[in-house]
Amino acid sequence: MTDQTDQDAGRRPKYQRIADELRTAIQSGTFAPGDRLPGENDLMSTYDVARMTARQALSVLRNEGLTEARKGAGVFVRSFRPLRRRGIPRLAREHWGSGRSVWSADIEDRALVVDQIEVTPAAPAGARVARVLGLDSPDAAVCVRSRRFVLDDRPVLLSVSYLPAALTEGTPITEPDTGPGGTYARLTELGHRPTRFREEIRCRMPSSEESARLALEFGTPVILIGRTAVTEAGVAVELNEMTLDASSYVLEYDFDA
Repeated sequence: MTDQTDQDAGRRPKYQRIADELRTAIQSGTFAPGDRLPGENDLMSTYDVARMTARQALSVLRNEGLTEARKGAGVFVRSFRPLRRRGIPRLAREHWGSGRSVWSADIEDRALVVDQIEVTPAAPAGARVARVLGLDSPDAAVCVRSRRFVLDDRPVLLSVSYLPAALTEGTPITEPDTGPGGTYARLTELGHRPTRFREEIRCRMPSSEESARLALEFGTPVILIGRTAVTEAGVAVELNEMTLDASSYVLEYDFDA
């Protein structure tokens, strides 16, 4: 078995074998988060390979999300302090009902900034949003709230919320700052308290716009979460579509059997 393994390893391209060794060194702690990896010149000398081979080896690790390139400084082991998104407790009424954001369950003591806020009080829903919200027509008006979340100076999430304009017209929900507790607290004050949430999750590679707004490393996928907020009467009052930097998140679900 060892002989066959050695033969298989020998058939792998040189850049893959170099990447394997560097990956092992990262996983073993030889290179710790924040450490600079050997550069192209170092790899060329150590492994007696061409620059393109060294470059390909480093690219493999970047595409796997293990490293990041810093312009003019080199390639470094990525520091990963995940944002732990606790899918169930973060939506508990005790958070937004007491004036806290649903984000308070995720960020702990870290610095969160919400920027690129755009609010359109009334826009056509379109067929997809109208279907989720149970609106009569794709032309029905919805309030659209778009924003970006930046954690520790790093963009991590894009969020767009759609709410029936008939519920939000003339309310703080149409303002950039919705006030303590956010949108759900305001909906509750209006008599439309969300009592149930449904989330759908999938992954894909980002669009060029998403890559730019989230400052994603090449090869980093995104997580898409679509959340629908529903009242006790079964009325959908919000569709929130989120695009997450997959390299920044751990999705955690803790519930009783």
